[in-house]
This record gives sequence, structure tokens and C-alpha cells, in this order.
Amino acid sequence: MDQSILWGGFLRICQATVQAAPFLLTGLFVAAIFRRLLGEDKTRNLFGSGSKSSIVKAWLIGMLLPVCSLGVIPVVRQMKKSGISGGTILAFALAAPLFNPLSLMYGLTLSKPWTILVFSIMSLLVITVTGLFWDRIHRQPEIQDEQEPLMPKGLPRIISVGLHASRELAGPTLGLIFMGLLGVGVLSFALPMGSLQNDMGHDNPMAPIIMTAVALPAYASPMTAMGQLGSMFQHGNSIGAAFILLTFGAGMNLGLIWWMIGNYGIKATGTWISLLLGVVLLLSYAIERPLYPADAEPANHTHAFDIYCQPFERGSTALAQSVKSKLKQDTQPFEIVSLEILAVILVSGIGLRIFDPHQKLETWLAKPRPDSSQSRWNIDVPGSVLGLTGLAMIVVISIVGCFAFYPEKNECMEELRLAKVEAFTAALSGNHTQVARWIPVCEDWLRRMQVGVYLREWSLSDYHRARAKVFQQWLELIEHEAEEGHQDEIRKLVSNADQTYMRLSRAFRTE
Repeated sequence: MDQSILWGGFLRICQATVQAAPFLLTGLFVAAIFRRLLGEDKTRNLFGSGSKSSIVKAWLIGMLLPVCSLGVIPVVRQMKKSGISGGTILAFALAAPLFNPLSLMYGLTLSKPWTILVFSIMSLLVITVTGLFWDRIHRQPEIQDEQEPLMPKGLPRIISVGLHASRELAGPTLGLIFMGLLGVGVLSFALPMGSLQNDMGHDNPMAPIIMTAVALPAYASPMTAMGQLGSMFQHGNSIGAAFILLTFGAGMNLGLIWWMIGNYGIKATGTWISLLLGVVLLLSYAIERPLYPADAEPANHTHAFDIYCQPFERGSTALAQSVKSKLKQDTQPFEIVSLEILAVILVSGIGLRIFDPHQKLETWLAKPRPDSSQSRWNIDVPGSVLGLTGLAMIVVISIVGCFAFYPEKNECMEELRLAKVEAFTAALSGNHTQVARWIPVCEDWLRRMQVGVYLREWSLSDYHRARAKVFQQWLELIEHEAEEGHQDEIRKLVSNADQTYMRLSRAFRTE
């Protein structure tokens, strides 16, 4: 086998791991909060288990928690241990990765806000219909595991949350996560470089079906899926394919499907996936024309889906260095911090499973202890209150994170200027590898600037959208011409793009 294929698969798995790290970290601690602070009974009450509204509650809770389809795995495992019904668990598993505060703010600037609103409503419709039908066909008794005693107040309760997260990551969850990541590598092996660049057109009736075949084994973080949605809207691609990408690409992965088979059986899992496929495909074709942007300019070429394909051409050299450079370029500081924390949790979990497989440490922590002091400052806060407060804090932190991830416009404009200089210099010098590296960076800062403005002003004028869209079109033309190696044309494009950038800068800074 060509070495470029193996290194390409390795790169795609590493990229997916990096993107998943913050969301996986959140999922581990949400599961630990359910287990150690809320307990099984209050977790069931939170989701309204046994009530007619449980699926809607699962959708609402999932929309608030910043997890991805990998980060949701430890949460659904804990929900199953709490005895929550299968339909509610699967509804949460699908809803949680689709939207969260970070990705929702990103999505509101992709097209008209009502488009994202329609997608949200349709996700509720999909989840409700499939969840109700699945529960009716494969209703199972709500059996919860033997309930462990809640930890006494104080430090033992806090330590137990970390212990649970460590044991969870070092257990079956790790294998399921690896299986989910493996789907990305398999796609990289199966799809040659650039093979999806011409398949998602609005006029291609097969686009939703092709996207289904790609999205089911793929893993996409909520942010990545939203970014691809934006590219599809701007390029006039299939709206139905965009909905499928969001539902399956962001909402499912092979690890989650394997967990479903292990817990509900092949027949029940097949029923769920069949129902989901039927409803989603039906909706995707129904919304194609009504939601297609009237001002969209259909494009026959897009790089939005290159991340699912082989990243290297056959016969490429210096592959190890290319992988290292690409990972360094794509990785954000908060993702590095998340990876470091996950590494500590994993090492701790492995140590616990080797040296304390019977959870003697948790048993010791659970022993009642006399209060060391009695004062009005030493308040006994119930674990359920701490748990709900912890969940609320996760939501608040994700909202605050929006302002950090999407800086104010002047900072974004400066970063965009620096990336533009690098991209245009590389284009003029004929360094097409650096063009392919820096053009996506320009597009990322252009998008983050628009989201930052929307986040702070709750609006983004059509005028500013148009300025940003024109500049992005010039960037794409430069990228395409760099692939073809037409230097004379590149010089003209760079000159026009530079003038467009000056108008863009003036529009966002002063107008």
C-alpha cells in the first residue's frame, strides 16, 4: 500500500482527535456529574424518564451541552445505567452533538438566521418521530444498575467526580471513541484526494444520498459541521445534503452505533437507523428548493469536503513532516490544553484500573465522616444542587467561550491581514503548498470576524455579508488557480483580492 494512504489516514484520525478533545472532556465530566452528584434517580427525573415529554427534554438538554458525537458516548452510557428509556437516550445522543452555544452562534451567520432555526426545528421533528416509533417497537423495561451511595459532602464528593471521569475514559468508552475515530481513517482510505469536490451541487439529485454514505462513518465536530454548512450555502450546494451532513456527520459515528448494537441488539439498532435514514432523507429532499438561498451562485467546485478524503497525492514525500506541519497549523491553543487534560485523566484511569480495580478508593471516600466544624459558613449543599449547578456552569462557560473563540472585529481583522499577507506572498512566489495552507486560515478568520460581530451586536448587515462573501470568492479563485499553476492569472487575482480586502477592512472598521 502506498505510504501516502497510511499517513493520510493517520493525519485524519489525529485531526479528528484534536477537534473532539474539548467536547470529549465536557462529556466525561457531564457523565461524572450524573453519576456522583445527581445520582441515578435525579438523573431520571432530569430527563423526565417515563413521561411523554422525555424525548423533548432530551433534545433541550442536548442543545445546551457542548458535546460532540464522541463526547456524548460517556453520557449515554451513564444514562443507560440510570435506567432511562432507549428512545430518550438515542434522542439525546443525536441532539446533543448537533447544536450547542458555540456552534449555534457560528451557524447564525452562515445564512439567514431562520435557516438555522428551521434546521433546529427539523432536528426536533426527526428526534421525536424516530424516538417515539422506536420506543413503541422496541420498548424495553427501564432497568437501572445497582445504585451506589452518594459521596459525603466536601472533598470526597469533588474527588469522586474526577475518579469517575478517569475510570470512564480508561474503560470501554476509550474503545468506542477509537472506533468512532477509525471511521475517519476508513473514509480517507476509500476516498481519493479531492474526490468530493464536484458531487454536492444543488442540481445533483444524488447529492443527499452521496452525503449519507460519507456522513455515516465520518466524524465531524459541531464547529466543523457548521463550517461546512456555511461553505455549502455560499457555494450554492445541496441544502438537503447540508441537513444530512449536520444530522449524520455531526450527530453519529461508528463508535456510537457499535454501543447501540451492544446494548440494544442488531435488530433494534437497525430499526433506529432505518427510521432515521427514512425521515432524514425525506426531509432533505423536501427542503431542497424552499430553503435554497435565492442569492446563491452555484459553484461546481468546493474544498469543503476535502477533510473526508485522502489528504496526500500518491507518491508524496516527506509525509511525516507534512503531518506534523499540518497538525501544528490546525490545532488551537484550547485544543492543546484539552488534550493535555485528557492525557492526565487517561493515565490516571489506567492506574486506577490496574491498582484499584474494585474501586476501594471510592468505597473509602463514601464512608461517613463526622463534621469537622459547624458554622453558618459550612453549608451542606445537596449533591443534586451541586450537579445542576455544575451543568449550568458548563453551559455558561461555553457561552463565555464564544467571546474568546470569536474575538472582536479589530483583532480578527489584524489576524486576517497577517494570514492574507502570507497567502498572497506564497501565491505570487509560486509556492502552492503554502497557498493551500494559508487560504483556509484566511477563510477561518473571515468567518470568525463575522460571528464576532453578530455575537456582540446581534446583527450582521447584508452589506457586510456581501463584502465578506466577495473577498472569500477571490480567495477561492486564487486557491483554484494555484492548483492549476497559472501565475499570470494569479497576479491579477491577487491584485483584485487585495483591493477587495481594503474595502472589506474599511466596511467592518468604520461603516
